[in-house]
Amino acid sequence: MDFDFSPKVQDLRKKVSQFMEDHVHPNEQTFEDQLNSGPDRWQVPPIIEELKEKAKGAGLWNLFLPESEYGYGLTNLEYAPLSEIMGRVHWGSEVFNCSAPDTGNMEVISRYGTPEQQKEWLEPLLAGKIRSCFAMTEPAVASSDATNIESRIVRDGDEYVINGRKWWSSGMGDPRCKILIFMGKTDPDNPNRYLQQSQILIPRDTPGVKILRMLSVFGYDDAPHGHAEVEFKDVRVPTSNMILGEGRGFEIAQGRLGPGRIHHCMRLIGQAERALEKMCTRAKSRTAFGKLVSERTVTLERIAEARIRIEQARLLTLKAAHMMDTVGNKAARAEIAMIKVAAPNMALQVIDWAMQAHGGGGVAEDFGLARAYASARTLRFADGPDEVHRNQIGRLELRKYD
Repeated sequence: MDFDFSPKVQDLRKKVSQFMEDHVHPNEQTFEDQLNSGPDRWQVPPIIEELKEKAKGAGLWNLFLPESEYGYGLTNLEYAPLSEIMGRVHWGSEVFNCSAPDTGNMEVISRYGTPEQQKEWLEPLLAGKIRSCFAMTEPAVASSDATNIESRIVRDGDEYVINGRKWWSSGMGDPRCKILIFMGKTDPDNPNRYLQQSQILIPRDTPGVKILRMLSVFGYDDAPHGHAEVEFKDVRVPTSNMILGEGRGFEIAQGRLGPGRIHHCMRLIGQAERALEKMCTRAKSRTAFGKLVSERTVTLERIAEARIRIEQARLLTLKAAHMMDTVGNKAARAEIAMIKVAAPNMALQVIDWAMQAHGGGGVAEDFGLARAYASARTLRFADGPDEVHRNQIGRLELRKYD
């Protein structure tokens, strides 16, 4: 495996880093100020749209989408270092039109959608004119086993009727959210549990779609993006909104979640790098008991261990990306599962050490570490909990001894 970046990727890394330094980092407080300046937080800070136009003008747009006429044409391995740089700011990826769940939804529609679905929904998503939501997890069942999902998609003539309740439907709070990808059962009696599910497109303004509440993570509402509990009551959409065909929901999910998981891990490595930078800067600027905090052995050990863990996670992520590119997502499933466990746990520990170095400030909102911790902790659930991934890794390991 050769992890040397090509001249093209080196050039893109330089450009994305410079864009972050020139436009994103200086506007972190502007984003917060604008978000809190209106009648409510569910509004789009103007700075986001301004920076999106700048990124588009700089040619730093839709970098995530491989193997497509619509995308930049980067492999997963080529995209990895760029996603890491964007991930240093929690809203940074959106500036480049590379944020979840839109990336996964665009991949689904690009890969599996009809020309009509692509024209209506993919093109405005690619242009950054609208945003989207992915509705899969349900409050009434253990959704770590997606075969438990109870929401129904029932055909009635030329329409499908959709009923169910979802939560952690990310992106639902954004006023720009215009389309949802919904997963539910079309054939609940099929003896093959993996052929019971389907995925279908639901326009956000369809009658019967109702936000019950917006959810928070450790008190953070992630506005204007947000995560919602949503009721779907007798929602009707045309049969042409079905993606790929009835019973193919798991097939679509596997195609979607592999890249989605690796993107999350890349961004987490960026968050961990930034937390380590903050820890080092803080430790070199604070004196306790007559000595710089950075000179304390416990601090030096934490800094060293943080660097080791970040490098380990990065190398494992690059290996997974390389395998996805060369042998496919299915053959790389063990590596994808490994990074999905390793990256969030690594980030949590590094951020925790950084918080400790900041004292009381670490758990306040002043340094961004509390938000980063909340986000990293959530990713031990998102796209499958640690336990599910560990079970898969264990089973795949045991197969070697059959």
